[in-house]
Amino acid sequence: MELHGKRLLVTGADGFIGSHLTEELVRKGYNVRAFVYYNSFNSWGWLEECPKKLIKEIEIFSGDIRDPWRIKEAMKGCDIVFHLAALISIPYSYYSPNTYIDTNIKGTLNVLQAARELEIEKVVHTSTSEVYGTARFVPISEEHPLQGQSPYAASKIGADQMAISFYNSFSTPVSIIRPFNTYGARQSARAVIPTIITQVAQGERKIKLGSITPTRDFCYVKDTVQGFIEIAKCDNSIGEVINIGSGFEISIQDTAKTICEIMGVDIEIGTESERIRPVNSEVERLCADTSKAKKMLGWAPKYSGKAGFVKGLKETIEWFTNSDNLAGYKWNRYNF
Repeated sequence: MELHGKRLLVTGADGFIGSHLTEELVRKGYNVRAFVYYNSFNSWGWLEECPKKLIKEIEIFSGDIRDPWRIKEAMKGCDIVFHLAALISIPYSYYSPNTYIDTNIKGTLNVLQAARELEIEKVVHTSTSEVYGTARFVPISEEHPLQGQSPYAASKIGADQMAISFYNSFSTPVSIIRPFNTYGARQSARAVIPTIITQVAQGERKIKLGSITPTRDFCYVKDTVQGFIEIAKCDNSIGEVINIGSGFEISIQDTAKTICEIMGVDIEIGTESERIRPVNSEVERLCADTSKAKKMLGWAPKYSGKAGFVKGLKETIEWFTNSDNLAGYKWNRYNF
């Protein structure tokens, strides 16, 4: 599918990945409408950080993904929808699971219902590697069993299955992108990489973390964004679930050590109890099998392997250590 000449909607455009995706779509010359969460401050979230010349090219549409009427209004006149709007913090899902059902499952239902009624050409629905739970085998392919080890993961499984059900029941043209642990500029400090960087950048040498033994597949945001675009362009991706990850597995402890080597400091890692997930909720291991993405989309991570991870970390550190950017983070307060 050729994206030029199409009107593209990005839900969750004010978030971490959503803002990067919106920015890249505009850079490529696409016609973009950005659905951002309504608030009384008239804030557009991370879109505020995009270059002014790009912002001028974006149609901003404020609303709430939980409101079926508002999201349908936003989708009118659009051809393709990138659906990223979601609550994503795992720790907060322990405290407010109902909100995750409303936002992640019902919000996705609102998008799908509108897509069906408006005859949208394609919906790219955003999943997460958290739906796999602790790996039963690695690398994790799209055939891996789904395991809801947190209310967040369960809500995303529900949203994914809702998307699949609309494809099976009504032939709604849905593709599901399943990113692994995306990192980069603008990410929330509740995520481990910004947590480490911001603490070090503020002069801390005893870093507060949760569990340090789990492994993750960190995928740089530029690679994730390109995955979204390739899935949207690929006609054969309709009805498919596609992993997007680096294929490189590293522990949280070794991630912290790598960051500190790049930043040129020695640290001590301390475990803080409030940052530790309940024992059966912790996802101990994640590592992506991206062979389907390579075969179907021609996509492969540019930030691959240890060298690619170091390159991505350097770019991330450069952004976070900019004083203006760092000032926006409450580095000394755990944001669950």
